[in-house]
Amino acid sequence: MMFRRLVVFALALAAVGAPLRAAESLRIVPLVRDDTVIVSVELADAYTREVREAIASGLRTTFTYEVELRMVVPVWVDRTIATAVVSTLDQYDNLTRLHSLSLMIDGRVQDVSVTDDESVVERWLTNLHRMPLFRASRLEANRDYYVRIRASVRPRGTSLLGWTGGISGQERFTFIP
Repeated sequence: MMFRRLVVFALALAAVGAPLRAAESLRIVPLVRDDTVIVSVELADAYTREVREAIASGLRTTFTYEVELRMVVPVWVDRTIATAVVSTLDQYDNLTRLHSLSLMIDGRVQDVSVTDDESVVERWLTNLHRMPLFRASRLEANRDYYVRIRASVRPRGTSLLGWTGGISGQERFTFIP
């Protein structure tokens, strides 16, 4: 009986700690420069064995970042100011052994690259570096905002950090013009 309680307690503790580990693995840095909200994202440890296997098999692999810019509204529901969907894609060709990489924002291709270096592929898929996503003219001075991101990976069956549904996180900032 005591052993069963310990097992249940250990499982409960693991379930509570799992979201904390997921939040730690998603690093978000919002910056406001000129008239632009710039967002950087790093997914630590997201390039899992399952992701590498899916890529090596030739399946098109896509990391999708759903980004929301939200205003903190005290004693009410926070207001969504703007949204963007950023996708990083890899299509590996087994014959040429080359990765065709694409970066899309809201369905429009922003950048493409071809490489044979797997470390470049990992950075391409799991990092967004200084992405100009939103106009700062939509923000009110001296208000609190946050950027919330939900990250997921396709094809189905692959996972981010063992999370098949993806992971999410947010980072607050105060807009001071």
